[in-house]
Amino acid sequence: MNNFIASLTPSIARFVLVASASFAFNIASADELKDISKLADQGQTAVALDRINTFIAANPKNAQALFMKGVLLAEQGRRDEAIKSFTEVTERFPNLPEPYNNLAVLYADQGQFDKARKALETAIKTHPSYATAHENLGDIYARMASEAYDKALQLDTANTRAQGKLSLIKDLFGTGNKTTIAASAPAKAASSPSTPSAAAPAPAAEVKKASSPASNNADNITASINSWAQAWSNKDLNKYFASYADDFKPAKGQNYKAWEKQRRERISAPSKINVELNNIAVVANEGNTAKVRFKQSYQADKRAPIRTSKTLLLKKSGDNWLITEEIASN
Repeated sequence: MNNFIASLTPSIARFVLVASASFAFNIASADELKDISKLADQGQTAVALDRINTFIAANPKNAQALFMKGVLLAEQGRRDEAIKSFTEVTERFPNLPEPYNNLAVLYADQGQFDKARKALETAIKTHPSYATAHENLGDIYARMASEAYDKALQLDTANTRAQGKLSLIKDLFGTGNKTTIAASAPAKAASSPSTPSAAAPAPAAEVKKASSPASNNADNITASINSWAQAWSNKDLNKYFASYADDFKPAKGQNYKAWEKQRRERISAPSKINVELNNIAVVANEGNTAKVRFKQSYQADKRAPIRTSKTLLLKKSGDNWLITEEIASN
């Protein structure tokens, strides 16, 4: 949990719900909260929520615990309870911007855009350099503008000015005919023939050219990463694991068999998965190695999407680029 930034439902795509904040607490509290965070990372949200409630009962003034409870409730889709939890944090700790941001995300998910706007403005007032709140506020304004132009067209279908402005917003945020909001407009790739309804992540890549030979590999590297994300979205386990090298090193010293077992369980459990990649940056080195950085949005079923920054290290094996290391961060 400490390593992800999450947005909520597709109807407010790219809204950023922060899942951790820089609160000060003692070492004993830190260890307990770290254990609870690990449970959440392992998908044991209900258990984590029980633990955090017990912790709060003994530590009712712990801001980090109250904040974490709100995130866990949002992860379970219990939005009203999450709003109550984040509101409590803002009342007790009015100078923290993250709870206001998360309230705005939850309000926006309910269509309460004016409340969302006010919450984000408060977050920015407490911390003017809080980039996440500025980004979300921009999306809120765009969403409100889109609805206003829609209303204008309902009242006057011949209003070409409103139609042009509405089209501009939809093109800018990649919304098509949907009322989604996005910080960028990811391109769409063709879906897998076996799963025609699956979302296919294929954003444009920003390529950093190390040299002419390396730059020739950039397109292939990007294609490999998009194929990996699409296999994940499609729950195609064979293709997903084929994206990893034989000497792949799981994070935190976990052995490969344990990692594979865990990944199979996590991918198989949801009925639907959607993975989107944005801001892909490829650094292709001389020889057969490369580094790729990107923003990843992961959503399982109707749970709140998880948004992370990720770095993949790859090596060339024949004509393929395979993942040797996977690093997630804020």
